[in-house]
Amino acid sequence: MATAERLVRSWMASEKDSEVDESVAGISSGQFTLLDIIRALGEFLTSEEDRLRTKGVEFLSSVLGRCPRERLNRQAIRVLATFYCSKLEDLETIIPALNGLSCLVKFPNIQSTEVKDILNAIFTNVKMRALVQSTRFFVFSIINSLITSHRDTLKEMGSTFLAGYVGLAVGEKDPRNLMLAFAIARIALVEFNTSAHTEDFFDITFCYFPITFRPPPDDPYGISAEDLKQSLRLCLSATPAFGLLGIPVFLEKLTAGSPSTKRDTLHAMDICLPVYGSAVSREFGKKMWSSLKLEVFQPTDPDTEQSALNTLQVLLRTIHADKSQDAVSEGTIAGLARDICSECMQALKEPEKAQARASMKVICAFAGAYGPLSSFAVSQAAELLIRNFHDPDEASNRASVVMLLTELINACRGDATHASISQSSNPPSSPLTASKDALLGLLVVSLKAPATCLPALHGLTALVRTPKLVADDELGYIVLEVSELLRKEPDEVEDVTTDNLGLLSVIASIAPHHLSSQTLPILFSFLPDVTPSRDATMQRAFYWRALSSLSTLCVQPQLFETLVVRLIAKLDLLCAISPSRTIDQEGTAAYAHAILTALANTLDSKVSSKDVDVPKYAEQLLPHMFRLYLDAALASSEVVAVAADPRLLQVGAKIIRLVSQTLNVARQEKLVAVVFAAYTQGDVKLITGGLLNSTTPFAPLHLNASPRQRNAFTLFSSTIVSSRKEVRMPVDNLSTFLSELVVWSDNPSSTVFQREAASQILASIVNKHVNDVSDFLSSQLEDYSLSTLKNTSIPAEARKNAISTWISVTRALLVRSHPCANALIDHLFELLDDSTVNWDAARAIGLLANEDATLTKRNDAVLKILHVQKYFNTVMPRLLEGAKGSRKETAYLVALAYLINAVPKAVYITQMPSDAVSMYASTLVLAMLKNCMYSEMPDPGVRAAALKYLALLPGTVRYDLLHPYKTRVLKELALILDDPKRAVRKEAVIARYKYSG
Repeated sequence: MATAERLVRSWMASEKDSEVDESVAGISSGQFTLLDIIRALGEFLTSEEDRLRTKGVEFLSSVLGRCPRERLNRQAIRVLATFYCSKLEDLETIIPALNGLSCLVKFPNIQSTEVKDILNAIFTNVKMRALVQSTRFFVFSIINSLITSHRDTLKEMGSTFLAGYVGLAVGEKDPRNLMLAFAIARIALVEFNTSAHTEDFFDITFCYFPITFRPPPDDPYGISAEDLKQSLRLCLSATPAFGLLGIPVFLEKLTAGSPSTKRDTLHAMDICLPVYGSAVSREFGKKMWSSLKLEVFQPTDPDTEQSALNTLQVLLRTIHADKSQDAVSEGTIAGLARDICSECMQALKEPEKAQARASMKVICAFAGAYGPLSSFAVSQAAELLIRNFHDPDEASNRASVVMLLTELINACRGDATHASISQSSNPPSSPLTASKDALLGLLVVSLKAPATCLPALHGLTALVRTPKLVADDELGYIVLEVSELLRKEPDEVEDVTTDNLGLLSVIASIAPHHLSSQTLPILFSFLPDVTPSRDATMQRAFYWRALSSLSTLCVQPQLFETLVVRLIAKLDLLCAISPSRTIDQEGTAAYAHAILTALANTLDSKVSSKDVDVPKYAEQLLPHMFRLYLDAALASSEVVAVAADPRLLQVGAKIIRLVSQTLNVARQEKLVAVVFAAYTQGDVKLITGGLLNSTTPFAPLHLNASPRQRNAFTLFSSTIVSSRKEVRMPVDNLSTFLSELVVWSDNPSSTVFQREAASQILASIVNKHVNDVSDFLSSQLEDYSLSTLKNTSIPAEARKNAISTWISVTRALLVRSHPCANALIDHLFELLDDSTVNWDAARAIGLLANEDATLTKRNDAVLKILHVQKYFNTVMPRLLEGAKGSRKETAYLVALAYLINAVPKAVYITQMPSDAVSMYASTLVLAMLKNCMYSEMPDPGVRAAALKYLALLPGTVRYDLLHPYKTRVLKELALILDDPKRAVRKEAVIARYKYSG
C-alpha cells in the first residue's frame, strides 16, 4: 500500500510518465491493485481544490489506459464505472473521466449494468457543445466501443439510447469525430428499430450532405474528403425509411448545386436508390428523370453527364427490382420507362443532331439496366435507325446513323469479352440478337462508301467483340469484305487503315483461320520476289503497307508461323549471293530491311505479350538467320551480298535477341555455346544447321578479318546481351576474353558499328558476371587507362574510342551500384582538364546517366533502383565546383548540360542543390548563354542542353540573384530563335518563357 501511495504522491508533484509506468508494472506484477491506486488517490479525488481532483482522475485514467485487461475483475470494473459516472457530474473532472471511460469500456469484463449506467450518465451530464474536439472524441469512442461489443444491451435500451445518441451527435463538425459518428449512425440505422427516430437520424446525417470538407495542408490525421463522403453515403443508404425524406434533398442538390455537388449527389443516389426501393423510386421517378435528363441533354461536363447516365440506369433497375424476370415482358413495360423511350425515339429520327447523340446515351443506359427493358429499348432504337439508314431521303445522314448504332452495340456488349463469357455456363443472350442480320448487312454495305467506311469499321469491331453474337461463318464474311479494303491504293484508304487492322486483329484472336485463308494471301501478293525499280513508287508503297499490316495481324501463333515461313522465303530470294553488280543493291537492301523489320516488330509484340510459342523459333528461325548472314559475311568482296549490309545485320541481331530472351537458362546456354563455337573456333555447322554454302573460314575476331566478317560480330553480341545472368560463358577466363575483345575493338580498322557490338558485350558480361571479371576491371583501371585513355602520344581518335569503351564498362557497374564504378568515373573527371579529349569526357559523364538499350530488365541485367539519382547526387557538386574554379570550366559546363539533359526531370528538380547553384548563378548564366550560341558552339546537342539548363535556373536560383541578368538573357535568347536546328529553337522558346514570366 505504501508503494501505491508513494507513486501517487510522486506523480501529483511531478506528473512524470515514469510513475504511471511503475504503477502499471505494480498492478501487472500483483504488488497492488487498481483499487489500491483509487484508495491512495482518495484525498485527491475528494479534494475541494479543483486542480487536485482533476489531476487525481487524470492519473487514474492514465494508469487504466495502460493496465493489462486481465488484471481487472468484475468488481473492480463495477467500482470504476460507478466512480467515473459520478465524476461526470463534476465539470472539473469530466474530461479525465471521459478519458477513463473510453479505456474502461474496452475491458472484456464490463457487464450490461455498467454499460447502461455509463450511457445514462453520459446522456445526462455531457453537454457536447461545451466540450472541445478531443473530449467529444472520447464520447464518440465510448459509444463506438459499446455499440461494437455490447450491441444487444444498447438494443434493450431502445429509445433511451437512440434519443440520447442523437442528442450527442447534433451539431458535430470535426471530421475525426464525424468518421466515428457516421459509423455509429449506420449501425443504429441498420440493426436497431429506429422507426420512431427516423427524422432525428435523418437530421443528423443529411445535414452534412454534400460533404464540402477540404483537409488542411500536411493534415496529420489523414482524413480525406473522400473518406467522409464514403462514410456518409453508407449512412444515407442505411435504411429504406430515408427514401421519402432523402430523395427531395437529392433533387434539390441536383437543381442548384455545382458540378462537384451534382456528381456527389449522383453517386449517393446510385447507392441509396436500391435501398430506398422500387415504390419510392416510382413515386419520384418523373422528377428524377427531369433532373437527370438536364444533365444528359445539356451537359456541363463529361464526368457529370456519365454520372447522370449511371444513376438513370440504377433508377430503371430499381423501379423494376420487385418484378421477377418472368413477370416482365416487352409488352408489359409501361410508365416511366416507356415514356423515356418514346422521348428518345423522337430525337433519334434526326440522327445528325446533338439531341440524337444524347438520346442514344440514354438508350445505352437502358441496355445495361434490365433484361426486358434492355431488349425493349434496344430493339426499338435499332429498328428505327435501320429504317432511317435505308430511307433514300436520309442518305446524307447515314454516317450519323452508323455512329449511333455503334454506340448501341458497344452498350449491349458492356464489359463482356469472349474470354469472360466462355467461362459462363449460361451466357446471356444479347438484346441485339434479333437485329443482328440487319445490322451486319447495314455495316458491310457501309464499308463501300467513303463517308461511312470508318464508322462501319468501328461498328463491326463492336459487333465482333460481342460474345456469342456473330457466328463463325459470319466472321468469315466480315473478313472477306474488310480484306477488300487492303486491295485499294494506300492513299485511298489511309484514314481507315488503322481501324481496319484493328478489326482484323480482333477477329484474328477469335478465328485466325479466316485471316489465314482470306487476308494473308492478299497481303503476301503485294510482296514481290524481286525488288521493285526505283521509279515504281506505288509498288513500294504497297509492300510497305503490306508488311506493316502483316506485322500487326500476325501475332497469333498460327498466323505468325505462316508469316515466318513466307518472309524467310522472300529473304532467301532477295539476299542470294549475286556475282553480278547489275542488281539495285540499295533498293534490294531497303526491301530486305523492311521485311526483317516487320518480322522483328511482330516478334517484339509477341515477346511483350509473353506468347508461349516464341521459344520454338530458336530451332526454326535462328539457324536460318545465321546461315543467311554468315553466307554474306563469308562471300568475297567482289560479289554482291545484300545481307552483309550493317543495317540488315542490326535488325537481324534484334530478331536473335528477342527469341533468345524467351529461352530458359538451359536453352540459352546451348545457344551461347554454339555461337561461341562459331565465332571463336570457326565451327559454324551447329549455328547454321549445317547448311552453310561457303567453305571460307569464319574468324571474325582475328585482327585481319574481312570487314564483312567483323560486321557479323553484332549477331554474336545480340546473343550474349540477351542471356540470363545464370548462363555460364563457355570460355576458360572471362577477363582474358574481355581484354582480347577490347584489343579487337580498339583496332584502327574497327568501325563504329563493330565497336558498338563489342561495347554491348563488355557491358553485359561485366554487369552480369562482375565477380568473374575482377582481373579485367583491375587491368582497365591500371593498364588501359595509362596505355590508351590518358596516353597523349597516341592519336586523339584512339583515345576518344577508348572513352566509348570506358563508358560501357562504367555504366555496367554504375547501374548495379558497384563500388568500382566510382574509380572509373574519377578517371573521366581527370580527362576534363585534357584539352584533346575533354569534351568527349564531358559527354561521357553526362551520358552515363542515360538509359541504356543493352542493360535492361528484358535482357536480365542487374539493375539497382535509384542508381541514376545516386550518380546525379555524386557528380553534380563536382561539376558545379569545377565550373567555378577550373581552368577548363567549359568542359565542366558541357558535362553539366549533358547530365541535365540525360536525367529525368523529377531527378534534377528535386535533387539539384539550389544553394550551390545560387553561389555560381552569374557564372552559370553567362557560360550557358555562351554555349547556346551557334557562333560559339557548333554542337547542336550542347546548345540544346545549355538552353535546357538555362531554363532550370529561374526555378532554382533566388529571384534577386537572377534578376540582374534577365534583360541580357531575353535579348540573347531572341537571337537563338533563328538557330538552324529545330530542337535548339524549341528549347530557346521554353527558356525565354521561363525568364519572361
